[in-house]
Amino acid sequence: MQVQPYLFFDGRCDEALEFYRKKLGAEVTMLMRFKESPEPAQPGMIPPGSEDKVMHASFRIGDTTVMASDGRCLGQPSFQGFALSLAVPSEAEADRLFTALAEGGQVHMPLTKTFFSPRFGMVADRFGVSWMILVGQ
Repeated sequence: MQVQPYLFFDGRCDEALEFYRKKLGAEVTMLMRFKESPEPAQPGMIPPGSEDKVMHASFRIGDTTVMASDGRCLGQPSFQGFALSLAVPSEAEADRLFTALAEGGQVHMPLTKTFFSPRFGMVADRFGVSWMILVGQ
């Protein structure tokens, strides 16, 4: 069994994929737009003009696959009650990724030394996705 995160960006998926590609080295492994679906969207599922939005995408960050979509394309993504955790091998890498994710986002806890890691911090990126960065595998 495998658990994989699935993020709904509500119309900003292309922007998010590019951001994660640049900042985290993410690799998009699959992308399908609504207009490419073998079956048309159910009436009322997406607003008119959203045919070019992302119906489904899959991308890799390190060894992890994350899935994403524009969902219903309403322009109001909401990411609450969870965080994605990045475990990195060095303090320098933690600093780099934390700074990258904080660009246009909001720092919830600055990177600092904790009893469980020489570097740990929490940040919500520009899309509202919460991340925890720590040194250690």
